[in-house]
Amino acid sequence: MFKPAMFAATIVIANQSFAEGGGLEEVTIIGVSADAQQLPGSAFVVDEQQLAKFEYTDINRMMRQVPGVYLQEEDGFGLRPNIGIRGAGAERSEKITLLEDGVLIAPAPYSAPAAYYFPTAGRMSGVEVLKGATILRHGPATVAGVVNLISTRIPEKASGQLILEAGNFGSNRVNASYGNSGENGGWLVETHQQESDGFKDIDRSNSGTGFGIEDYMLKGRLNSDRQAATYQQLDVKVQYSEEASDVTYVGLTDADFNADENRRYGLTALDQMDTRHSSATLRYLVQLQPMLSLTTTAYYNKFKRDWFKVEQIDGSGFGSVINGANNGDQSAQGILDGNIDANVSIKHNNREYLSKGVQLVADWTFANHQLQGGVRYHEDDVDRFQPTEVYRQIGSELIFDAISDPSSSNNRVEKAEALAVHVMDVWGVNEEMELTLGLRYENIKTGQRRYSDVARSTSNVTAENNVDELLWSVGITYELSDQWQLLAGAHAGFAPASPGSQQNVDPEKSANYEVGTRFQGNNLNITAIAFYSDYENKVTNCSVAFPCGDLTIGSESEGESETKGLEFTLSGRLYTNSKLSIPLTVSYTYTDANITDAAESGNQSGDVLPYVPENVLNAQLGFELVSGWSTYLSASYIDEMCIDSSCGRSAVDNTLLKTDDVLIFDLATHFLLTEATSVYLKVDNLFDEQGVVARSPGGARPGKPRTAAIGVKFKF
Repeated sequence: MFKPAMFAATIVIANQSFAEGGGLEEVTIIGVSADAQQLPGSAFVVDEQQLAKFEYTDINRMMRQVPGVYLQEEDGFGLRPNIGIRGAGAERSEKITLLEDGVLIAPAPYSAPAAYYFPTAGRMSGVEVLKGATILRHGPATVAGVVNLISTRIPEKASGQLILEAGNFGSNRVNASYGNSGENGGWLVETHQQESDGFKDIDRSNSGTGFGIEDYMLKGRLNSDRQAATYQQLDVKVQYSEEASDVTYVGLTDADFNADENRRYGLTALDQMDTRHSSATLRYLVQLQPMLSLTTTAYYNKFKRDWFKVEQIDGSGFGSVINGANNGDQSAQGILDGNIDANVSIKHNNREYLSKGVQLVADWTFANHQLQGGVRYHEDDVDRFQPTEVYRQIGSELIFDAISDPSSSNNRVEKAEALAVHVMDVWGVNEEMELTLGLRYENIKTGQRRYSDVARSTSNVTAENNVDELLWSVGITYELSDQWQLLAGAHAGFAPASPGSQQNVDPEKSANYEVGTRFQGNNLNITAIAFYSDYENKVTNCSVAFPCGDLTIGSESEGESETKGLEFTLSGRLYTNSKLSIPLTVSYTYTDANITDAAESGNQSGDVLPYVPENVLNAQLGFELVSGWSTYLSASYIDEMCIDSSCGRSAVDNTLLKTDDVLIFDLATHFLLTEATSVYLKVDNLFDEQGVVARSPGGARPGKPRTAAIGVKFKF
């Protein structure tokens, strides 16, 4: 029979691990893959063993095997991913709840949910994706799902790991960690260093188009004796990272893309993103009774960035210049080629984010109930001071001309205060049936203040909002037999609108439903889940990256919409004996997402939702030999996507409003030299397939070309 579903990483499980001499940290929201199969909704765990197969450092590639997830590439490296779930917008992952070790990690999840910071994926030991009824344990966004990144755990004994990797395009990586645990504590230190020269070539420039990342983390744990009547544990984690990446928003015309997809226009030579991120988390756990525990967590995240990038050309957005060239405007093409003089405005997209809060969670198991209650108080803000430097493109060179002070829209502060409360009960009705019931309450106060001068001596409040929302969820699992399970669930979805929105823009709301079945055999697991989301109000948060027409600040209501589809996963072994094993995993998602009532927006009923592919497929095949040699092949297919709601209309020319469908193969092979040393060779994009993966905010952009790397891994 299936085991009864448990709240992920409850303290009851943790204490069992401690009693056995282990050291489990309470950082997961699902647990192991087996736990994901017990929840009354879609859940998926990409664990450390799965990540090690391809040694990915790009979160997009890590998550391709997760059903119901849409990934819009941008820079080819996954530095600032766009993750969407079940039709919810992928724009900077703003419609998902993003966590690291169970704690909110987006720079400002309430006042600026667009995640321009994303944790360094290469240092993670796992990724969890949660959808369905149990999502109400987390927030603020509940319209789509939760992504939890799991950092390296403190080891149970003195041990460490060192990974050295080098590849083409001047790429290299170093990941090193070491830690130890004792009876009453443990610690871990880790660093992840990664850089690349990039794969694009800038016209008339030797500047790189890659990136450099430095990431450092320290963990510590103090705990009482594991057999103590009242068990206590204190965990602390501090992290610091820096990034410098030579990336731009400016894409290519289709003609230039077809001639050389890895070209960059010379007017983007100065574009660069510089970031710094620091965070601290303090968690205190106390086991009051064998079945009652309290966990208090305080967290603090600070993020600073300056993305110096082209914004306007001769007073117009660069996207309009690319559109003009696509439509045959020779002057626009001449400006892009550097043959015609122009004024190029490059803006310092300079922002500072602060996010902090404290949360208390109580877990109580009694009779046939597993009850969890939690409360969180959170504050965050984003401070924008974004001046513009004007350069003159003369004779194909960029010559500095002047600095323009920021306008009030570029000299503003947005703040949010939020109080969230949740209660969830998992009730074991009988041996076959389990019922999950949940409530979540969010009270959110947001505001925006704009300044009319550089000294910020004069300001005015341009928007204030106060949102109260009560959300519900219900889920059920029923065991038909030892191998078959039925599941169903429904929950209320919610995502707050931008603080810069006017009072008449309501938050995004939806009613979400799913129903499915699971099969678990000796060498075969299958899950099929149908989902349906009915959006009362679909909201787009407007930005330069994803503008709402000419609007780049605030939110815009798209009206009512529907998203329906199917998630299917299969995992098992095609063949196994004493010398060889052939594992296979398949993940497929079908999605149909449309606007059903455009209301007062500029859309039309029947319009598609942007960047939602109809078909997404990933298959992974492995060959594992007892001798220590293993090889894995991954195939990922992503259907074409509309970049604008209008591209589905019969009278509209879709040529420049769609991405390409792409089929990408990745290959990795590992060889075990000794018990502690292994080497690997990996090739991403084996057949060098580079289609148009994005067109927002302006111009066609490719995915990463064929990239090879060789690495060695030491365990000590």
